[in-house]
Amino acid sequence: MNEQLKSILANGTVIILVSLLLFFAGTWWRMNSQFNQGEAALHKGEFAGAVAGFESALHMYIPFHPTIEKAAEKLWQIGETNERLGDINRALIAYRSLRSSFYADHWLATPGTAWINKCDKKIASLIPMQHER
Repeated sequence: MNEQLKSILANGTVIILVSLLLFFAGTWWRMNSQFNQGEAALHKGEFAGAVAGFESALHMYIPFHPTIEKAAEKLWQIGETNERLGDINRALIAYRSLRSSFYADHWLATPGTAWINKCDKKIASLIPMQHER
């Protein structure tokens, strides 16, 4: 290989690695930012803001990142809280948001299949209650 080709390959490799690092760092930052916005809205009692923040954090999916599990748990808790309060519509919004977030993160595999299954069962049990109201 001549020196010019080696230089091009080395520079190309560095550019690709730096780009991937920036993409990963940006995704990490956005995930944490959205989670924190969800937390702030939850503490203020703002249902829509809390659901949107946690849902957005899930859309910034990074495998095995603990914030993903925290955001899923928060959406589940929002659903359960509203279910206990008798607000079936809001409970369904939270459960559907959780389920659809993991479906949206699908690439080679669908993450969060345990959450999806829990949400499917919960949604199926709540839909008949929604029509009773």
